[in-house]
Amino acid sequence: MEKNFETLELDKVLEMLKNETSCDDAAERALQIRPSSDFITVCNMINQTEDAYSLLARFGAPSFGGLYNVNGPLARASAGGELNTRELLNIGSTLRSMRILQEWYGHCSGVKTSLSFLFESITVNKYLEDRIFICIVSEDEIADKASDTLYEIRRKIRAKSASIREKLDSMIHSAHYTKFLQEAIVTQRDGRFVVPVKAEHRGDVQGLVHDTSSSGATVFIEPISVVEANNDIKVLKGQEREEINRILYELSVEAGNFGESIKNSYESAVELNLIFAKAHLANKMKAVKPIINTDGIIDLKQARHPLIDKNKVVPIDISLGEKYDTLVITGPNTGGKTVSIKTVGLLTLMTMCGMLIPAYQSSRISVFDKILVDIGDEQSIQQSLSTFSSHITNVANILKVADDSSLVLIDELGAGTDPTEGAALAVAIIERLRKKGARICSTTHYAELKAYALDTDGVINGCCEFDVNTLSPTYKLLIGVPGRSNAFAISLHIGIEEDVVNRAREIVGSDNRDFEAILDKLEATRLELENEKLAAEKATELAKKMASRAQSEKDKIEVLKAKELDKAKKEAEKLINQARRQSSDFLLELEKMKKEKSPENATELAKKTRRAIKNQMGEMDDLINPQELAENWDEDYKLPRDVVVGDAVVIRGIGEGEVIEVKNNNVTVKSGLFKTRVKMSDLMLIEKKKKQPVKPQRNLYRTSSRADADVKTELDLRGQTAEEAIANLGIFIDKCVLNGINEVRIIHGKGTGVLRNVVADELKHHPNISEFRLGRYGEGEDGVTIARIG
Repeated sequence: MEKNFETLELDKVLEMLKNETSCDDAAERALQIRPSSDFITVCNMINQTEDAYSLLARFGAPSFGGLYNVNGPLARASAGGELNTRELLNIGSTLRSMRILQEWYGHCSGVKTSLSFLFESITVNKYLEDRIFICIVSEDEIADKASDTLYEIRRKIRAKSASIREKLDSMIHSAHYTKFLQEAIVTQRDGRFVVPVKAEHRGDVQGLVHDTSSSGATVFIEPISVVEANNDIKVLKGQEREEINRILYELSVEAGNFGESIKNSYESAVELNLIFAKAHLANKMKAVKPIINTDGIIDLKQARHPLIDKNKVVPIDISLGEKYDTLVITGPNTGGKTVSIKTVGLLTLMTMCGMLIPAYQSSRISVFDKILVDIGDEQSIQQSLSTFSSHITNVANILKVADDSSLVLIDELGAGTDPTEGAALAVAIIERLRKKGARICSTTHYAELKAYALDTDGVINGCCEFDVNTLSPTYKLLIGVPGRSNAFAISLHIGIEEDVVNRAREIVGSDNRDFEAILDKLEATRLELENEKLAAEKATELAKKMASRAQSEKDKIEVLKAKELDKAKKEAEKLINQARRQSSDFLLELEKMKKEKSPENATELAKKTRRAIKNQMGEMDDLINPQELAENWDEDYKLPRDVVVGDAVVIRGIGEGEVIEVKNNNVTVKSGLFKTRVKMSDLMLIEKKKKQPVKPQRNLYRTSSRADADVKTELDLRGQTAEEAIANLGIFIDKCVLNGINEVRIIHGKGTGVLRNVVADELKHHPNISEFRLGRYGEGEDGVTIARIG
């Protein structure tokens, strides 16, 4: 199988994938990816790649820089070993990279994807990360702040060094020693401060000789006055090394303690790096997620070979396994036959590796157990195999292992031997593979195979289009059409004399000439149909544009209409608000009058007042919300007679109204408070309806009138007569309706039950009461009634 993968150039695609990774381990895993034949595994990998692609598009790319494989150092640290600064810095860098990765995921607005479990398995260890970078400045330097002890040791070293330099500076600038020195500088040898003295004056400067120049003219002497101070520095340097070793060991112990957590997090980060690398490659290829199946169905739309320049590659449509299980592609050399079957094989392998494919949306790919390939010239001089022998050897191996879950791709089947025998052998091989249930895609030049495909169910011809006018291939794959060799046309174009080509045509058998003639007719018909299809597509596109433009104009009209209606409703609402205020004041006056009149007269007056108010409010509501008859306008409607003054009509696009004037074909109609002039053709006659009291709306506007004062949700009727209770109850409910109160409590007491029955009867028939009930325990029980207004 590895050889087949290499033949289809999967290794080159994996090399492209490797270049999209950010760490060494992810790059190595990219090259080691192998196609999976497990449907669930493939689906999971594809979903992960698609989710990564989606996250890239929405939130940008996460960073994977700074990831190192620190499993080895962590294992040594866990076993008690001490890590060096480079190893600890790599651990710190890895921890920082994983923290940044986790922070990026935190910015993804809590989006749950198939990658969530990988992100969530990454453990951030800010403590160890900070400890490492606080203590270690670089591979060669430990920070002073790594520990208080180290800081104090280095402070003493700096103080001692400054003291020595001060002494030596005064010495080299003194008149007595200047003549003995080679240069007036202070330097170091073996970590001790020395001065360069001329060799002939070495006895004039008391001290220890530490070095001599290569010429022997200079000796480096440590003056006796600074020997003790240098010794102190030497001791402090030793203490510094011990403290640094202690710090590194302490960091190593801590890293070892977190070893398993870091290893697991690193594995998840590497896996994410590989998945996002697939997403990056998909973005560069303009790739999509295919629909995956296990039925052996391949249906590629506008598929492109990923290794050919996307600006030069010609997309192909190719299908296999649904209506037919075998595709025989014919056509001239360099016409794209081999690229076509390689595209099928390579895109199938990419899908089985969890990668998106460069094709059009809704392309379908099947998962196969085996992808068997015989493509290219396998001639071997060492093994004494001819081209034909090498191909047949490959085909023999394919015949042995092929089954109903195999995709077989064979280039130039039966080529390299006698055409008659080769064609017969090719047909026999295809028949055997079909019996095994394999899906087959093969290229050939044999006319016998073209005829076999025409005569056999489940086998179909395909060809790579060839422009006979330019004598060059278009690289476009046509399914259902057998290709022509075009050998005679190409020979003429190259320069073969016409009489030679004509003689060749005579030599070709009549059957072959008839077959080629049929192909000519088929090609002409196909081109004609192709032109007609293009014309139809242009007409359809034009029609769609016109329909879109018409819809846009219609939408504009609807918006204008809605604005005008909204404006009218607002005007009407102003009138309703005014009426409500007047009604509220009227009810207040009514309440005053009730106190001056007998209960019987007050009750009757209250009922009449409520009816009048409801009628008025109903008319106003009709004005704001006209009936929807105009929306259901019958375009075929014709007036049964001419309208006359007083007729009730529906106005197209407006609503109901009444005719108040007729002049020729123009009619003046009153709709609510508005008058409009319309054509008679825009009217529909309806029967006059008796106006019914309209239930007031619950969400009434609160006003600032006196009726708002002291509005309560509870009414106490105890001690009143039945007539007084009904009158007071009616006024109470009206005030509650006007002020938008939804639930009220009416206290009537238990007593003989007369008031309770009167209240229940009144509430039962009241248009503003939606439901009522006696009080429960804690609410007053049978002594109160709870009513809902609505």
